[in-house]
Amino acid sequence: MREETEFRPKPLVQVGGRPILWHIMKHYSFYGLHDFILCVGYRGDMIKRYFMEMRWLNNDFSIQTGHSGEVRYLTSRDEDWNVTVVDTGPETLTGGRIKKIREYIDSDRFMLTYGDGLSNVDLHALQDCHTRSGKIATLTGVNPVSPFGVMQLRDGNVTAFREKPVLKDIINGGFMVLKKEVFEYIPSEDCAFEQEPLHRLAADSQISVYRHDGFWTAIDTYKDVERVNALWNRGDAPWKVWS
Repeated sequence: MREETEFRPKPLVQVGGRPILWHIMKHYSFYGLHDFILCVGYRGDMIKRYFMEMRWLNNDFSIQTGHSGEVRYLTSRDEDWNVTVVDTGPETLTGGRIKKIREYIDSDRFMLTYGDGLSNVDLHALQDCHTRSGKIATLTGVNPVSPFGVMQLRDGNVTAFREKPVLKDIINGGFMVLKKEVFEYIPSEDCAFEQEPLHRLAADSQISVYRHDGFWTAIDTYKDVERVNALWNRGDAPWKVWS
C-alpha cells in the first residue's frame, strides 16, 4: 500500500474521511469498550498527534487569535475514549508490541486487534464465547474471500467461472480476547505473536474460536482502500454498527 503508507502509518489511512483506526475504535466503543491501548511503531508520532488534535479536527470552532488565544467549540462531535499510546518501536514484531504493554493491562483479560481490519463482528458474543471456553485465547474465525476467480471443471472442460468465492478454510480474523496468562507465552520481544505464542497456545489446547459469518475485510492494498471507501460513500458500510 505504498501509495498510502509512504507518508503515514496504515491505521491512519482514510476511509470516508476518517482513519481506519477511528472506524475500529468506533466499533469497540459501540459495544461499551472505551479504554484503548495503541501499540504504535512506524510514524507513531502521527498517531500521537491525531489524538492530541482530535477535538479540533472533528469539530467546528471559533478562535481568538489575539492575546487570549481562547477557543470556543461550536459542535460537540467528541469521542468518549480513554486512549493510552505506547511507542513500541518501528521494527518491533507483534509479539514484542504486546509484551511491551503488559504493565498497562490492569484487568484479568483484554481484547486485541490489528489496525487494518474492519468487521461487524459481535464483540459481546465474542466475549461470551471466551468466557464459556475457559481458554487463555479466543480468536475470531472467518472465511476469507479468494482474491482470484476460480474455474469449475468437468471432464477437463471449463463449465463455469466463480468470481472471488468465499473459501472454506477458516483464518484468524484478528479480533481476539486474551487472558493475562498470554504474556507467559511470549518468550521475548523479538517474536511475532502469530508464530511461537499462538503455536504454543494451540499445542496446550488454550485457544477457542468464535465463528463470525458476517462482514470482515483486511485492508492490505490500495485497491482495498478504494473498495471500502466506495462502500462507505454509497452508504453500504457493513462494519458501521454505530448510528
